[in-house]
Amino acid sequence: MKKVHLLLLTAIVLLASCSGKGKQGGSIDREALVKRHHVNIQTIDSLSSLSVGNGNFAFTVDATGLQSFPNSYRLGVPLGTQAQWGWHSFPNVHGFEPKDTWKEYDFHGKKELYATQFNEAGRARDAANYLRNNPHRLHLGHIGLHMKQNDGSLFQPSDIQSINQTHNLWNGSIESSFKAGEYQVDVETFVTPDADRVVSEVRSTMFQAGAMSVSFRFAYPTGGHADDACDYSKPDAHSSKMIASNENLALIERTLDNDVYYVLVQWEGDAQLRETDKHVFELTPSTETLRFTTEFLAAKPNLDTLDAIAFDADETHTTQWWNAFWMRGGAIDFSDCTDPRAFELERRVVLSQHLMSIQSAGMYPPQETGLTYNSWYGKFHLEMHWWHGAHFALWGRPDLLERSLDWYNTALPVAKSIAERQGWKGVRWMKMTDPSALEAPSKVGSFLIWQQPHIIYMAELMYRSNPDTSVLNHYKTLVFETAEFMADFVDYEEIEDRYVLKGAIPAQETLRASETVNPPFELSYWHYALSTAQAWRERLGMEKNMEWEIILDKLSPLAHQDGLYLAAETALDTYVDTRFTSDHMAVLGALGIMPESRLVRKDIMTNTFNWIWDNWNWGKTWGWDYPMTAMSAARLGMPEQAIGALLMDKRTNTYLVNGHNYQDGRLRVYLPGNGGLLTAVAMMCAGWDGSEGDAPGFPKDGTWNVRWEGLQPMP
Repeated sequence: MKKVHLLLLTAIVLLASCSGKGKQGGSIDREALVKRHHVNIQTIDSLSSLSVGNGNFAFTVDATGLQSFPNSYRLGVPLGTQAQWGWHSFPNVHGFEPKDTWKEYDFHGKKELYATQFNEAGRARDAANYLRNNPHRLHLGHIGLHMKQNDGSLFQPSDIQSINQTHNLWNGSIESSFKAGEYQVDVETFVTPDADRVVSEVRSTMFQAGAMSVSFRFAYPTGGHADDACDYSKPDAHSSKMIASNENLALIERTLDNDVYYVLVQWEGDAQLRETDKHVFELTPSTETLRFTTEFLAAKPNLDTLDAIAFDADETHTTQWWNAFWMRGGAIDFSDCTDPRAFELERRVVLSQHLMSIQSAGMYPPQETGLTYNSWYGKFHLEMHWWHGAHFALWGRPDLLERSLDWYNTALPVAKSIAERQGWKGVRWMKMTDPSALEAPSKVGSFLIWQQPHIIYMAELMYRSNPDTSVLNHYKTLVFETAEFMADFVDYEEIEDRYVLKGAIPAQETLRASETVNPPFELSYWHYALSTAQAWRERLGMEKNMEWEIILDKLSPLAHQDGLYLAAETALDTYVDTRFTSDHMAVLGALGIMPESRLVRKDIMTNTFNWIWDNWNWGKTWGWDYPMTAMSAARLGMPEQAIGALLMDKRTNTYLVNGHNYQDGRLRVYLPGNGGLLTAVAMMCAGWDGSEGDAPGFPKDGTWNVRWEGLQPMP
């Protein structure tokens, strides 16, 4: 964050808040805009938990304002405590190595080794299972209220009454009140912007009555594919030890196999923290108000240099950070719109900005469920990084995207080794991975390629945010090495005198690598990314790469039949076989996510869009398919369909009261949907390269009088 170009970038970000207004003009009352979407909770509902965080750390609470009833929320939006650094691996007792999972394929007339999964029992299958599972993201610990009734039994969720909880988005805090029996309990919770620290204040006479304490509970990881990562059934598999304490703090050391982290608890006033059970610690004050902080640390802190708890200072700092967040960058105000759907769209946009800033703006690409709970073992998927991050630049907050881009430099040697073992130049970016850049074996992910151009697109967004040579120099190695692979990966067909893409599973994952040729979205993305890499060479005073230039000139156009684009050139029965009308309608991304190019005809894409709108199996889609459809509609001049796509009444386009994009019982949180929504509405307001007029993606019938400012056009 100390790079020279960030100084210029920050200035541009600050200026963005007062530039780029829509045609209605006038300054948006941003505080009023945000405050009308503060979330209010009045019941215990497993899908209504709320999160606070800072991009590198998030803390999710139930209706009590802490994590008092994790079991009740486990199958909803779980009560997570996760940090970007918090990972664990089960012991590798069999010494599994990545090469144990390699399997030979021949898609291009040569030997290609892929890290895959195996059906047959044996070392290869066991190795693949281990390397997919490890490392996995940790739940760092539950912090909740331990409340006892008069008969000594514990309060249950059904006993909690008069709930009134507000998520104050403007200030970044959660304010909760409820009744536990005859006792009133008030809780305030927030997370500081620059530390993995939960700050809490609890007020209740239950403390003095000896009926309540604050409980810290620690679990062993499950290593599960999609869960809250808490296994409380194995108390002997890990340790939680208080290794230091005094009258106002305690330091707990957590050891899980070969991994260690620390939990620092500090409090104001007279209180005691004591161990009450294995992996359970309770903090009890002598007064009715308890102010305390809980900081999760990857390394042991020096207690001699610690400052005392400063609740008021932390609160002021957090409030100022969130006020500044909402005041800088972009804003969209739908309050002048008369279409009855406008308020709901505005709600989704405001809540998505908050969620993405706390869940997807960290030092690593985020997992699809962010820092709330684990999906795919907590690992992140690089093909989703664009959906998590592109909107930050379009909304005038490119610094939040930049946080995760430098990870690609860490991953560069691994990506280069993948390309080399498969016989390619440059670097091949993995699909599913972790901070170490270990490639997770997969029967699908290892064959995907649409994550490959993302880093070029995102680097270009950084340059457009700050068109300075320092940005070009910072990302040029990533851009050029990525493009080298892309140029080498295409095959030349001499008879047709063209280049084709094959030997990969496309974004529409129902297609097979062995039979798919020229998937349309990937073709368009290859054209855009190689063109952009070529432009970077020219900006840096370098000569054009003539190999790239030839490929750009001879790259195959999108295949079509009967006036409709195909899911791939080999899929001649695309619109008959139901296999091709489910999953992502990725063909729309070829002119939607991607700009116009010589590969795409707008008349055929319009026909294709209309066919998909009427015939697609919308019940088998994902959250980002709706904004992708909206972006395609906008570029095709169909703003009514763009709005209709964003607000289509489908399960995977559901946005919960907390703003999360719900998919199904496994993925109750799906942040690529939120990020895609923000990208689409920014594009619909600020336009795209070559678009005309104000808010070109919105209908001009007088019902969508959208006011916006601080947004950047999409490429």
